[in-house]
Amino acid sequence: MVAVAILAAGRGTRMKSSLPKVLHSLGGRSLVERVLESCLEISPTRRLVIIGYQADQVKTAMHSTSDLEFVEQHEQLGTGHAIQQLLPYLEGFTGDLLVLNGDVPLLRPQTLKHLLQTHQEHQNAATLLTAQLPNPQGYGRVFCNGQNIIKQIVEDRDCTAAQKQNRRINAGVYCFRWSDLAQVLPKLQANNDQQEYYLTDVVNLLEPVMAVDVEDYQEILGINDREQLATAYEILQKRVKSEWMAAGVTLIDPASITIDDTVQLQPDVIIEPQTHLRGNTEIQSGCRIGPGSLIENSQLGENVTVMYSVVMNSIVHAGAQIGPYSHLRGHVEVGSNCRVGNFVELKKTILGDRTNVAHLSYLGDATVGNRVNIGAGTITANYDGVNKHPTQIGDRTKTGVNSVLVAPIKLGADVTIAAGSAVTEDVPDDCLVIARARQVVKPGWRLKTRDEE
Repeated sequence: MVAVAILAAGRGTRMKSSLPKVLHSLGGRSLVERVLESCLEISPTRRLVIIGYQADQVKTAMHSTSDLEFVEQHEQLGTGHAIQQLLPYLEGFTGDLLVLNGDVPLLRPQTLKHLLQTHQEHQNAATLLTAQLPNPQGYGRVFCNGQNIIKQIVEDRDCTAAQKQNRRINAGVYCFRWSDLAQVLPKLQANNDQQEYYLTDVVNLLEPVMAVDVEDYQEILGINDREQLATAYEILQKRVKSEWMAAGVTLIDPASITIDDTVQLQPDVIIEPQTHLRGNTEIQSGCRIGPGSLIENSQLGENVTVMYSVVMNSIVHAGAQIGPYSHLRGHVEVGSNCRVGNFVELKKTILGDRTNVAHLSYLGDATVGNRVNIGAGTITANYDGVNKHPTQIGDRTKTGVNSVLVAPIKLGADVTIAAGSAVTEDVPDDCLVIARARQVVKPGWRLKTRDEE
């Protein structure tokens, strides 16, 4: 059995924010959510989040994550004090406890799995994740024997010149045999400048304690301020983009592209510069996205093109062309081989296959059939000031330039709307609709000047 405890009680004053540090977003997910996800491969039997500052806000933000136990640390008196709060919660627990920091979001699941396996195979009382830093200045050094058994942890300020040559530091990630840790936790003392209880002090009270070096030291970087948050995002983006390029995705100018690690791409997708892929987005083979596009929480079928456009919470089927300068939002579904062109906005609208909305139009709350042609400047007037109303357009219907369809309204199949019409009533199949005032021409008329009056 394995329990995971996440330290998430701190305020994070250097973030200079009213939002608790662990709730700040990194690539579309909060820091603490990322830490929780790093534990998935070890399948913990219990997950405990130690909270303090803005505890209710942290609980609310994580309400959708099931099987979490929240433990309140009313006073923040150090990492050892935080773990002491678990004593009543884990009474009788006989497994191992993995301790993570809620502001260290880049740990790979494989790293934690290796840490736990090493801990259990060697039957350690405690196992610490350590890292070999290129520049360990400011970090406490970890000293081990030839079998990686920890003999001493020395703070940077207390190291001799020779000890400072050691580049192994404590990453702040621990695995304990809980029954051993529970016995020594009450013995911790706050005999230090900060008057806090440090979890590292239990190393001197447990035996054996082993170190496991992380392969990539960037995994253990913590977030204390906005600059470090930006650095973590750069690291995450480099990981994600390297993985997709290795999987057969072309990124033209990767430095200008961002891709959330929740996005799914198929081989032979091409991502142009200044394009951003967010959330639960899926893009199938043969698509060309960008330049200058944002795709968020959307699904794109094969061979779709999107240029200088925004697609949010929508589905675009195979062969469709979106843009330039289109905006799809609010659960749009575009059929196969459609064209949605220049300066077109679709909201909560379904387009049938091979339908074109080529330019300068707005369709909201509309259901449009197959092979429909929406003329330039066509508008669905779907809002009466109180409620939204639907528009239905049948197969092969054509709307003329500058048509207004006043919802609720239903147009049948094979209807033609004359240019400039304001259509207010339902139209049956096979009709021509002319809904505009007759043109009046008055010869010889012109606006009088002030001198002529």
